[in-house]
Amino acid sequence: MLNQLLAIVLLPLLAAIIAGLAGQLIGRKSAHRITITAVAISCLLSINIAFTYIGSTLEPFNYTLYSWAKIGELNLQVGFLIDSLTAIMIAVVTFVSLMVHIYTIGYMKDDPGYQRFFAYISLFTFAMLTLVMSNNFLQLFFGWEAVGVVSYLLIGFWYKKPTAIFANLKAFLVNRVGDFGFLLGIAGIYYVFGTLDYAPVFEQIQQGYNDVSITISDDVTWSAINFICIGLFIGAMGKSAQVPLHVWLPDSMEGPTPISALIHAATMVTAGVFMVARMSPVFELSEVALNFILIIGATTALFMGFLGVIQNDIKRVVAYSTLSQLGYMVVALGASAYSVAVFHLVTHAFFKALLFLAAGSVIIAMHHEQDIRKMGNLKKYMRVTYWTSLIGSLALIGTPFFSGFYSKEAIILAVENSQLSAASYAYICVLVGVFFTALYSFRMFFLVFHTNERMDKHTLEHLKEPSWVVTGPLILLAIPSIGISWWLAYPIISGTFFGSAISVSPEHDVLKPLVEFYQGPVDLFIHSLAAPPFWLAISGVVVAYVFTVLKPEWRESLNTRLNMLNHVLRNNYYFDKLYIEYFSAGGVGLGRKFWRWIDAGIIDGWIVNGSAKTVAAISGQVRKIQSGYLYHYVLVMVVGLLAFLGWVYWRTLMN
Repeated sequence: MLNQLLAIVLLPLLAAIIAGLAGQLIGRKSAHRITITAVAISCLLSINIAFTYIGSTLEPFNYTLYSWAKIGELNLQVGFLIDSLTAIMIAVVTFVSLMVHIYTIGYMKDDPGYQRFFAYISLFTFAMLTLVMSNNFLQLFFGWEAVGVVSYLLIGFWYKKPTAIFANLKAFLVNRVGDFGFLLGIAGIYYVFGTLDYAPVFEQIQQGYNDVSITISDDVTWSAINFICIGLFIGAMGKSAQVPLHVWLPDSMEGPTPISALIHAATMVTAGVFMVARMSPVFELSEVALNFILIIGATTALFMGFLGVIQNDIKRVVAYSTLSQLGYMVVALGASAYSVAVFHLVTHAFFKALLFLAAGSVIIAMHHEQDIRKMGNLKKYMRVTYWTSLIGSLALIGTPFFSGFYSKEAIILAVENSQLSAASYAYICVLVGVFFTALYSFRMFFLVFHTNERMDKHTLEHLKEPSWVVTGPLILLAIPSIGISWWLAYPIISGTFFGSAISVSPEHDVLKPLVEFYQGPVDLFIHSLAAPPFWLAISGVVVAYVFTVLKPEWRESLNTRLNMLNHVLRNNYYFDKLYIEYFSAGGVGLGRKFWRWIDAGIIDGWIVNGSAKTVAAISGQVRKIQSGYLYHYVLVMVVGLLAFLGWVYWRTLMN
């Protein structure tokens, strides 16, 4: 087992080092062969471990590799925790990463940074595997920061492009805000539990945790567990792009499409969801934090869905759908349906990677044109991309018998069953969000693959399906986008899938009622026929068809009528304006004032330059004494001697 785990996590790292440092020596083909082989072996070993742990009664494998530092009673270690939650995560991460690696051969074939890109995505896979396989908060934080650093490198991969540099800096800075909260949460864990290892923390909670207070001031104290949970979740808000720390994710589209698929489907943005699910025993102790999570997730799910409707860049439509779907996962976490949140994470990984890679296929065929208003009728020229995109879109909107249907339906039912005070607001948001998910998804689908051809003559003459390295991963991702829920749905909903990896208190068990009417793939569909989500999804598709295919002029008329609302949406609810023009500009302005007052005024003006001027002034006066004339020196000596004799005489008289 240990050798397998070491191979899973270290092979992508080794391949990244070789492709990155020796890329020019080994060439383009060797770079992609080495990285793909390493990730493929990692994927096969991960799937083997997944089948070993999932549905079994095996005890979690908790192993410490080594202890690299000890500070007082704090032992800083590196190790693995393998249970059903880790097993499903490593299988999903490595499989999606493998598909992205293969796809990259076709998408990046003419890019001069070919070897560098393969090194980055392989390193990204290593960072995410380190995060999900950790058995302590220190290693978790290492993986957490590592995926942030590599995402910075990948979003700004085309470093000569100003918008890419702005986007990766934006992602880096926004995530630093979240990471500050995350560090406070980890510090709170150590303050309360005296350890950074998962197992002792969970054991103390299982034995009965009595909340303690953190003293903020003489008159203010906070519940320690509320402080810890909110701090940890703020970290998740940054990584999983929740309002108001969501602004970096749409701009991450400035990176190449393969990395958009990897970031949005299986790595960075899922880290926050995974972390909260892993910390479920801790979060179950704080209803304050659970309500906060519900509000943030529901707001993200609905209001980011609104933004998806008005996007015209094909990658940005898919990006905003990621934001919205992450909101659904976070809502499930807030409702204590942690297993369902991970369920949606898994299904979303497949169909979202599929949609991004299909978008990339379209971009290749359109000679890197990304505006969906300049496309149309691509079904005629790109049959594989068309059908796989349709599968991904149907899974995204929650069409019965597709993977997204079961996970999304379970989330909505779980929120409906929740007794938390924020559950009513969350239920309305996720319900309305179903309609808008269908609307923006099929608006894009119809504009790209149906309607009239709107591309230029040169593009039209060269339209064709890309090579097999592009279409092959689409087909392989389409298969689990359809059928993976047929295998996963019942064990996850019934609570047998994750076993002890996820902990839910009896009063928060919102999934228990779902088991009564779910015994197989057909049962949930039958139940959905009488529920609003099914009909809201159909309504969204119908509205999209009417406004894009039948009556496109109605869309223009509606845009004119809703000009003010459209302006608000186009400006992303003014979050960018607030952050850039007020927070960032205010910070820069404040920094300049401090520089002028303190650095230039006090330090340079008074301390450094001021002391130099004082010494110069004193030395200038003293220098006048050194005239160089002998009679001046004799006079001074005589005066000094007389003064000394006078002093001696005065002392004699006094005695």
